[in-house]
Amino acid sequence: MTDDLFSAVNEADRVQRLRAQLHHHAHRYYVLDEPEIPDAEYDKLFQELQALEATHPELASPDSPTRRVGGQALAHFASVRHAVPMLSIRTETDTEATGAEAFDARVRRELGLQPENDPVVYVGELKFDGLAINLRYEHGSLVQAATRGDGEVGEDVTQNIRTIGQIPLRLQGAQPPVLEVRGEVYMRRDDFEALNERQRNKIAQGAKNEKTFVNPRNAAAGAVRQLDPGIAAQRPLSFFAYGLGDVQLAPGVAPPQTHHAWLMQLRDWGLPVAPQTRLARGAAELVAFHREMGQGRDALPFDIDGVVYKVNSLALQRQLGFVTREPRWAVAHKYPAQEQLTTVLAIDVQVGRTGKLTPVAKLAPVFVGGVTVTNATLHNEDEARRKDVRVGDTVVVRRAGDVIPEVVSVVADKRMHEGMLFTMPACCPVCGSAAVREEGEADHRCSGGLFCPAQRKEAILHFAHRRAVEIEGLGDKLVDQLVDANLIRNLTDLYRLGLSALLNLERMADKSANKLLEAIERSKQTTLARFIFGLGIRHVGEATAKELARHFGKLDAVMDATEEQLLEVADVGPVVAQSIHTFFGQAHNREVVEQLRALGLSWPEGEPAARAVLPLTGKTLVITGTLPSLSRDEAKDRIEAAGGKVAGSVSKKTDYLVAGAEAGSKLTKAQELGVAILDETQLLELLNGGA
Repeated sequence: MTDDLFSAVNEADRVQRLRAQLHHHAHRYYVLDEPEIPDAEYDKLFQELQALEATHPELASPDSPTRRVGGQALAHFASVRHAVPMLSIRTETDTEATGAEAFDARVRRELGLQPENDPVVYVGELKFDGLAINLRYEHGSLVQAATRGDGEVGEDVTQNIRTIGQIPLRLQGAQPPVLEVRGEVYMRRDDFEALNERQRNKIAQGAKNEKTFVNPRNAAAGAVRQLDPGIAAQRPLSFFAYGLGDVQLAPGVAPPQTHHAWLMQLRDWGLPVAPQTRLARGAAELVAFHREMGQGRDALPFDIDGVVYKVNSLALQRQLGFVTREPRWAVAHKYPAQEQLTTVLAIDVQVGRTGKLTPVAKLAPVFVGGVTVTNATLHNEDEARRKDVRVGDTVVVRRAGDVIPEVVSVVADKRMHEGMLFTMPACCPVCGSAAVREEGEADHRCSGGLFCPAQRKEAILHFAHRRAVEIEGLGDKLVDQLVDANLIRNLTDLYRLGLSALLNLERMADKSANKLLEAIERSKQTTLARFIFGLGIRHVGEATAKELARHFGKLDAVMDATEEQLLEVADVGPVVAQSIHTFFGQAHNREVVEQLRALGLSWPEGEPAARAVLPLTGKTLVITGTLPSLSRDEAKDRIEAAGGKVAGSVSKKTDYLVAGAEAGSKLTKAQELGVAILDETQLLELLNGGA
């Protein structure tokens, strides 16, 4: 493999991993309200992905987090499609005041303004730490309230929003036919403390299923998503308006021409607008706004994590336009994370759902950013050693996001001891499997993927994926129920489930239980490639699983292969070979595989593939539109079986575009680039070895 090709493979792999991480963290943050990483860490991953996709447009994908806002609508609320998408705005990572100057310079450059021109007028707003909401008024009456969701489709939470006293059920004055107001639902700090005090009293009195809340943002989000509006009404929520969605004014009514004028109009209609909102002329006044709000941050009755700058003129906003998911005319400018001193009591190692081992400092309780902190991440062994964190140290703790704080540094002159330098354990603290660190990776991972209890939910979901063995109907919520009820301890327990056990689960009726059992039974007949992919071996995707099945023909041959033998497989490099060899080197994993076979999972096996060149070896194809007889997955499978690769977007490296009915922009781009275009008949001819 040439250096260029090896680099391209590494970058493609990094893009896929970044997308998976961002999808995971977006789900935790927007859907579950249980974020695992600080906002700053998410922004760093997002910006890295943006940079990679900009450098390698051939790696772009329509399902990339950079093409969407993030989050999903919850199933138990009705879905609402936004008339105007609820887009997010760019985050300025420079937390110093110079970030305001950088935004102004960027706007002036986009507008072609010279330094001697008049300054651009902006609106400075607070960046609230709450939940984004779209309010729809028709002829002055509130008819619907929806969460942001994924930006295109949100959740209908009208009944809960109606309980917020600050939100008018009917607008004041002249009322437009349609007005959509964007704003933030939040909880004041004093309301949050009073709510938690009531929760503590309930718990002390023996109430079950009660808990205190982590922070005002999670409490507000939880209240908005309550199925019972009576419960939502008991949790004091507040609201500030800051923007617009769909607007239809009465005939002859001239709309405001600036963002600030619109905010004042919203205030006149009876909607609350933060009093700190103000006009700022040029960079100097943006810097002054940023400084003033930062200095007064702790005195505010609610939490903010930054400020927002928006170009005031709507005409200039239209001129600046958008880039992918973000407007060029607005930016969120965060403040430095709040920090406090505390003491390290111990250093434990936690195992995540994907097997990642993370050292966590156990701390003497300290109040940081509105939350009492007792744990802080050290990220990985290198970071823990770089910061030289030891038990007994006084450390600076920063709460950079909603939930997970981090140890920033050690206060060296307060060290009164010579504690042990942290070393990652050689074995997983949960299951005892080897903890491995791949070359070039910062993280250690548990190698007992099929056996480790910490990873069981992720392993089951992956195994049941439609591109793996496919167990229809086995999704996140059901897996959570099965594992939490201790009905499934590893993959093999899936095939031991009985009807009586399933019927004991919440919301599981006879019909649903039988349907699931039938799907589990059907999954026993699979293919070798799907089974290998379903095992969830790190770095082994669908394409690699197919190459392994084609190359070795039998599972035992794959399991017993040396790293040198694995390197003979197309597209398998040293990192992938080591990962496969390590996985099957764990007795736990081999035992699970053998038990699955004994429980009836089977697939056709054959002799190793001949080394003859397949019809599409080395060719890259893209599929678009609807084919007459082949589904998208069937076409992809047949192309890969013939040695080809299927990409998600058209580029100069594309050899063929397979176009069906209603082919869209990919067809246009292929025509512009001179890429050969095939219909289904021509594809089948090519698969059969035609020219």
